[in-house]
Amino acid sequence: METQYFKNYSPALGRDMECKVYGHAGKPVLFIPCQDGRFFDFENFKMTDVWAPWIESGRVMVFSIDTMDRETWSAKDGDPCGRAQRHEQWINYITREMVPFIRSMVNERNGWTGYPGITAFGCSLGATHAANLYFRFPDLFDGLLALSGIYTADYGFDGYMDEVVYRNSPVHYLADMPKDHPFIARYNQNKGIICVGQGDWEMPETTFRMGDICREKGIDLWVDAWGYDVKHDWDWWYKQVAYFVPYLLG
Repeated sequence: METQYFKNYSPALGRDMECKVYGHAGKPVLFIPCQDGRFFDFENFKMTDVWAPWIESGRVMVFSIDTMDRETWSAKDGDPCGRAQRHEQWINYITREMVPFIRSMVNERNGWTGYPGITAFGCSLGATHAANLYFRFPDLFDGLLALSGIYTADYGFDGYMDEVVYRNSPVHYLADMPKDHPFIARYNQNKGIICVGQGDWEMPETTFRMGDICREKGIDLWVDAWGYDVKHDWDWWYKQVAYFVPYLLG
């Protein structure tokens, strides 16, 4: 498996950011690590083994980045307004810096032109962030695999709400989205999946709420609840990836 490491200064964040890229060709996948996670977690937690058939065959290239959760969603003692602003800087880093980097690399590797869509993938809080990217930026992200996420910013901000927190809380902004909003037609051209177990450490309520909202709005989203034996853990996420990726790539 071809693997590359990059470290570049991010103007949006005012610091160096690291990432790893797995694969030599194929559709781009952006991996968001779990809460407080690092760019090397995709490899260290053996998710590379699960994705290997699609990476090694040139079906996908996976780009694994750093989170900023320790300064944002996890920093519960900090000012919530400042934490939300810092999170939005991280969103700008992804959309304005990583997305052009990803598109340039996959175009070069595949001999493509234009603006290839990216699949956002994450587990736990990584799923929360991945879903937010998918729903906020459907022109950039045309695929979503979100496993065991919580789709309200209440998880990180404990009921605090301002404009920035709102636009990073899918349960809130999707509920308010008009049924004729142009994003809905775009979502329905894309492929989105959110999945949750109902066993130990899982919190399925906002997944169910996302399903209700999407049905109300006419949004085509595959919402899947697995059984009461399905825990919030890597062993189950491996199984879910193996189950869902063929649909995303089909």
